[in-house]
Amino acid sequence: MIQRDDANGELRKELAGDEAAGRSQALLLAIALSLGSAIALGLARFSYALLLPPMRLDLAWNFAQAGAMNTANAFGYLLGALAFSRLSIRLPSCTLFVAGCALTALLMAASGATTDTDALLALRVATGIGSALVFVSGGVLAARLASISPRDAGLVIGLYYGGTGWGIVISSIAVPLTVLPVAHGWRFAWFALAAACAACSGAAIWAARRIESAQPPASARHGAQAASGTPVQRRRFALALAGYACFGIGYIGYMTFIVALLRNAGMSATVVTGFYILLGVATVVSARMWSGLLDRMRGGQALAILNGLLATATLIPAMLAHPFAAFVSGTLFGATFLSAVASTTAFVRHNLPAAQWPRGINAFTIVFALGQIVGPVVIGRVSDSAGLTRGLVYSALVLTAGALLAACQKPLKLVQRRNDE
Repeated sequence: MIQRDDANGELRKELAGDEAAGRSQALLLAIALSLGSAIALGLARFSYALLLPPMRLDLAWNFAQAGAMNTANAFGYLLGALAFSRLSIRLPSCTLFVAGCALTALLMAASGATTDTDALLALRVATGIGSALVFVSGGVLAARLASISPRDAGLVIGLYYGGTGWGIVISSIAVPLTVLPVAHGWRFAWFALAAACAACSGAAIWAARRIESAQPPASARHGAQAASGTPVQRRRFALALAGYACFGIGYIGYMTFIVALLRNAGMSATVVTGFYILLGVATVVSARMWSGLLDRMRGGQALAILNGLLATATLIPAMLAHPFAAFVSGTLFGATFLSAVASTTAFVRHNLPAAQWPRGINAFTIVFALGQIVGPVVIGRVSDSAGLTRGLVYSALVLTAGALLAACQKPLKLVQRRNDE
């Protein structure tokens, strides 16, 4: 206990002492923690867009079947989010984060060990569970770090979610190099991605343990008890939840099928790889771009703005089949989509007490997962019947609807104040 208390004091002194050193330490922890989101989304989910064309060709899938793989992953993500709401009452966020990292890396390796479609579906479900444990617990830890360093709160949260871009960049480089011209050559890419997950886990787990140690044990127990005894009134932010569900449906349609659309349009592997790297880099730098917006907007306005920009980015490649249009789309999409996720964590921080942050973040995660379950299958079926271009148009329309819904969400504190009056 004395050792733990010493760690608490040490980190708090570092963050609260010399201002410049404290800010640097907080940002370093946020960057290291962001490798968790690189694992959960960049490597475990979005890499599939690059693997979809060779796997679809080798295994003779149609677009609905190919989309079902991401639906399976999203279903697992939903199960993981539901499990988190129970587990977080009994276990520290850091423990769930470590378990999720280890589980995800192992399951990614297992995905390269089979060519059976049903087995791959089951593995995608299980990988989604691990990803959810990483992503949600990491979001809670990022929110705590933001509270320790309030001056940089928006940037800290943005850095965590923007870490997904590192996973996208790694995938963009690793997958083309490891899909070999042999029978079932795509299997080697899964092994490479599993190795990348394991490598990222080291720094991410170090940061998670440091952040967890900054909260005294007694405070952590009190927070868990308060969270379990005080239900989150989701109806108060139902419009934000609905807007975020639309985001889940619309963005995953783009991320699942955009590579297939570009390849079908005749763009070379070099162009597609460049597109995906650019998307990943834009995701990483997006943290700085939107940090002020996340700090200022306390209602659903940030999510509304970001959903609107995503709708525009999704429409561009559907309207113009040209490499330049693809790069513009990828840059705008990458600079925006993980900030939409960050906006929900910022919303929870602005509007709910700290004890309810795990459940508040988890509520958004659940509707996000539901949207991702619907998105790949629906957009896949549209693409099978009317073409990939039409599928992206539908994604853009759903994102537009999400922007309108989120724009109507008022800050909860203002709502509560009016009710008190």
